[in-house]
Amino acid sequence: MANSRKLNSKLPSRNSSRVIKTQLSNGKDTAIGIALSGGLDSMVLFDAVMRNLSAPNANSKTQKKPIWVFHIHHGLQKSADAWLDFCALAAKRKKVHFDFRLLQLPANTNEAEARLARYEALADLCEAHGVSDLLLAHHQNDQAETVLLQLLRGAGVRGLAGMPMTRTMTQAETKPVTLWRPLLDLSRAELEAYAHQYRLKWVEDPSNRRFIYRRNAVRHSLLPKLELIQPGAIANLARSAKLLSESNHLLERLAELDSAKIFQSSKTAPLEKVLKVKPLLDLYKKDAAAANNVVRYWLQQLGLAMPSVERLQSWCLDLQRVRSDARLEFMHDGGVIRLWRGQLTYAALANQQDVPKASAGKWIFLPLPLRSKRLGLAAEWVAQAQLGGVIEYRLRKGGERFQKTARGATKTLKNLFQEQAIPPWQRQAPLLYIDNELVAVAGIGVSHPHLVASGKRVWPEWQA
Repeated sequence: MANSRKLNSKLPSRNSSRVIKTQLSNGKDTAIGIALSGGLDSMVLFDAVMRNLSAPNANSKTQKKPIWVFHIHHGLQKSADAWLDFCALAAKRKKVHFDFRLLQLPANTNEAEARLARYEALADLCEAHGVSDLLLAHHQNDQAETVLLQLLRGAGVRGLAGMPMTRTMTQAETKPVTLWRPLLDLSRAELEAYAHQYRLKWVEDPSNRRFIYRRNAVRHSLLPKLELIQPGAIANLARSAKLLSESNHLLERLAELDSAKIFQSSKTAPLEKVLKVKPLLDLYKKDAAAANNVVRYWLQQLGLAMPSVERLQSWCLDLQRVRSDARLEFMHDGGVIRLWRGQLTYAALANQQDVPKASAGKWIFLPLPLRSKRLGLAAEWVAQAQLGGVIEYRLRKGGERFQKTARGATKTLKNLFQEQAIPPWQRQAPLLYIDNELVAVAGIGVSHPHLVASGKRVWPEWQA
């Protein structure tokens, strides 16, 4: 049997054993998740984890950790229901928890869209069951396929670095989940040998043989030919990915140094960064590659796709040609990059509606401590307004005036937004009216003439 010496241990290899043990002992009270498709790869991972837990030297705390098996039902194959039953039975036999998600994907869904939907479903399952660490069964052949596909797309260093052994997955409205790929250094042949050694059962997905999917074409046609031309090609491609991952790490460190005078915290979203155009263009003149690296790093921090070299060059030329006070827009990855007041900002198109919906948030009234010196709205006045139904949420129509401070003049909202350097596309702020009087503006503040210093007080706050 191939690689039988290496597979005599409870786990496929020493390296994967170390990674799985590290993962299983990570954290104190969090559950562990295993993505189980029912195929050979995931069944090997599942078996390896369960053998590790039942090993004589297994940590008692590790054994008490809840284990969840997650299955994603794509609904695209007639046998998908049988795969679901297979995975549920496998979890039942090992006496671990099981849950699944059904994806209703259109027939024309491409590989990238299906993968994104799969990760979103896994993130939802992790959130539902308190799982902060999720094990995936990607292996060395998968890594080689990824590198080749990225190479065919003309990807840069980051794309050619392939899949990391571990990374943090963040999805909207869910807690971050750490993804682990403990089998990444093992070949498909090693996993097959392990499966036969322990007489594992698994299911075969017939779509894996359909060459309409590029990954399948690479897996069954290109990689075997490369192995004939160059024995060890799969392992070499995976090794190159690891080296390129190190190079990508160095590029990120360089971008952090170069961006010190270019990045600036966003006023509307302090955790996000905006780009100052002048120092960026100065860097372009000295070192165009370094400047492109900074832009890519910025987009990476925002979780966006990497632009092509041609697109980066086009952006740079446009920025060099326009005046410093000009407005410019670039469409990118489902959103828009805007130049305003010498800064580049990004916003998703979903947030660019001219008129926000009332359902996007609400005004709440937070009670202030009686001993607090902070000004607020009279609680009794607000309570009476609520009973009388004279509290309203309105949208800007233009011409509204507002006095923000005691000594400040009454100004138009447009002037107040300009003073605070709030971009025009973020000025459709929710307004709070009480008895037809403008009392508060989200992002600006509360009308000073309506504030009191004593008695029971509340503070209006817009909650998105």
